[in-house]
Amino acid sequence: MSGGSVSTTYLELSQDDGTAHKFYEVTVDALVVTVRYGRIGASGQTQVTAFPSADKARAAAAKKVGEKVRKGYAPAVPGQRAPRAVTRRQVTSAPSTARAVAPVLWRFGTGSAAFGIHVDDEHCWVGNQAGDVYTLGHDGQVLARFNLPDGVKCLVADDFWIYAGCDDGKVYDLSSKLPFAAYDIAADVDIFWLDIHEGVLDVSDRDGKLTVIDHEDEHQWSRRSQGDHAWMVRADDRAVYHGHQRGVTAYAPDGGGELWHTPTRGGVLFGWQEDDTVYAGTAHRVVQRLSKASGAIEATYACDSAVYACATSPGGRFVFAGDAASSVYCFDQDGTRLWKLGTGGGSALSMQYRDERLYLVTTDGSLVCVDASEAAVSAAQQGTVPVARDVKLAEALPAYAPATTASAVTAVAQAPTGSIVVQCVQDSGRLRVHVVSEGYDSSWNVQFPRAIRELGARYVVDALHPAAGGFYRVRGDIRRLL
Repeated sequence: MSGGSVSTTYLELSQDDGTAHKFYEVTVDALVVTVRYGRIGASGQTQVTAFPSADKARAAAAKKVGEKVRKGYAPAVPGQRAPRAVTRRQVTSAPSTARAVAPVLWRFGTGSAAFGIHVDDEHCWVGNQAGDVYTLGHDGQVLARFNLPDGVKCLVADDFWIYAGCDDGKVYDLSSKLPFAAYDIAADVDIFWLDIHEGVLDVSDRDGKLTVIDHEDEHQWSRRSQGDHAWMVRADDRAVYHGHQRGVTAYAPDGGGELWHTPTRGGVLFGWQEDDTVYAGTAHRVVQRLSKASGAIEATYACDSAVYACATSPGGRFVFAGDAASSVYCFDQDGTRLWKLGTGGGSALSMQYRDERLYLVTTDGSLVCVDASEAAVSAAQQGTVPVARDVKLAEALPAYAPATTASAVTAVAQAPTGSIVVQCVQDSGRLRVHVVSEGYDSSWNVQFPRAIRELGARYVVDALHPAAGGFYRVRGDIRRLL
């Protein structure tokens, strides 16, 4: 530590294999110890603790530094190591050549370029590169806002859990009012896209690598596919489907090896899946449908420009695509083009179909709801479209940010009736969370915010839901039990 009334120790841990790329900084100012930690190049998270005397503050700081040094951290100079690589998707968007405009019901501008979209029974979710995630009703009413620390790469769902993959290398669980970092991806992984299936996270990256991580944030396996720039990853019980510049490759879920590889007509820019098929949108103006069992190409859907996004109605009855020229298409399942319409704005970067509506996020950062019913599209082709409603933010919109310290979590004296108590414990060298309330299997682990874990601390949650793989997921608010 340096001399003077304020002393700071700055440490870094950066391993050649990319599994660690983080810093740890301890500052002592009289009775106060400030700890800042996180990924190298990021602002990180901060914990502030006051002590009854300067001697106790210095002793506590020395203990923290000693613990990190024993784990391999070493003194460093801030700014000398480069932060993790982050690739922003570079896209162009030309005006549509379609003669008619899609029947847009409503449009919500997020204020920044957006890629993330998810639509479920109750809500529409959109995430942008400013780190904002909004939830809206199907009528376009904005209900809530999440403020995440970095740009949102994509939004994915696993049952009724919603996750946002961000440029800071973390994947945030947005299923409760308190978003939390559920996964932390290695620093050498330049994330392009994510999928989650039964708690297992699949990450595709710039180099064409596929990385698989379990619910406890532990690396399971990785494979490098034949091509780079892997913008597609989808997963189910039988395989992980990885789309890249050389096509689509399917791998066994346990990492046991490649099941099949199919070259596509152009590099893959987006992927979708149904029960028995996967769909790859490519740079060579097509969407191709592949059999999950064999990888055989079953159908091709021809567009007029590079395909940035695709989706289907349930079972693949209709196939939708969005291209680089601000057009949206609908095909019959056999490949017959049924219609092509302009979006009325930018090009669709992601999309999802639900209940005769097609939801798009576009290059201008808008979430767009299109009436995809036969009657509405027929009227649009004849030049009759509804007046699109521009959705505005409510003045008193609730906003939620991830908790980074235990003090940021509301404290309660006792657990409310019907709630569940969990405790942080040391298990196999890792700080894990176990259920201590009666009626739960204490051997099951809990997917819980890592940033607020403290050894021995007890927390109260509204509900825990069992998931595949023998673990629980937190639902509802998290409070600290005094």
